[in-house]
Amino acid sequence: MTTKWLLIDGFNLAFRAFYGMPELTRSRDGFPTGALHGWVKSLWRLLDSQAPRGALVFFDLGGSQERLALHPEYKAQRRETPEPLQQQIPVIKQLTRAMGLGGIEREGVESDDLLAAQAVALAHSGEAVQVVSADKDFAQIVGERIELLLPPPTANPRLGWRSLDPAGVVEKFGVTPAQIADYLALVGDTSDNIPGLAGVGPKTAAKWLQAHGSLEGVLAHAAQIKPERFRETLAAEAERLRLNQQLTRFDLSLPTLSRAALAQAQAVNLGELLGLLGELEMNTARAEATRRYAQPELF
Repeated sequence: MTTKWLLIDGFNLAFRAFYGMPELTRSRDGFPTGALHGWVKSLWRLLDSQAPRGALVFFDLGGSQERLALHPEYKAQRRETPEPLQQQIPVIKQLTRAMGLGGIEREGVESDDLLAAQAVALAHSGEAVQVVSADKDFAQIVGERIELLLPPPTANPRLGWRSLDPAGVVEKFGVTPAQIADYLALVGDTSDNIPGLAGVGPKTAAKWLQAHGSLEGVLAHAAQIKPERFRETLAAEAERLRLNQQLTRFDLSLPTLSRAALAQAQAVNLGELLGLLGELEMNTARAEATRRYAQPELF
């Protein structure tokens, strides 16, 4: 993929930064800073390795009211964010905006929807996009101009960062990007508290979708589905599976940033950034920021 935009799933990366760093604190008051150190390093590594035309980070702000209306238990099982990370999130957002990386958020709208809508809008305008996230939901927007950049799995970090194009999605999931929402409707998504069809795993779901094209195709052929034990269950659970599909599909109709707004979001506020890093006693990062943004031609 040529020069591109990086669109970054903020909380996904923030959790990785938090768990990937030791418990660091500010000396004068014990304020936690481990995630902040990891955050800044992670962003700079990404920018250096991918050399994008531009980059934006997206954050959640209150979650999706539409999905909660459809399914009140949506994401209800998620553990509380650890207190030290909760304390650092507002500062992560401040640092992100000062670094010229947007920090895009909207009340009552999931960041995944905001990011997906922006990615598709950029792709439609001819731009190449890489979505940075471990969230498999984003596989549904992968296409000719959109790739999914997966971070190294915690269980096997030696795999490194991996980029998924449409062929990579098929290789990983057994279905095309256009079938991912249907696939997730069938297998469920434990991270979002969306229960799939009991007993149906990835291989079975992929086999059905390869044969029948879509969730509606699978439901239309429920009487012929194999293994036979799923025939009655599919017919009985049809409406719940359609609800699952609604929950897993992105809202791509959301407003996106204009060219002018994109340019404004990319503006680095070096004074604010250096001030924040100094306040946080992140002196190595402060020196690095001075080099990067005072002499951007070196990066």
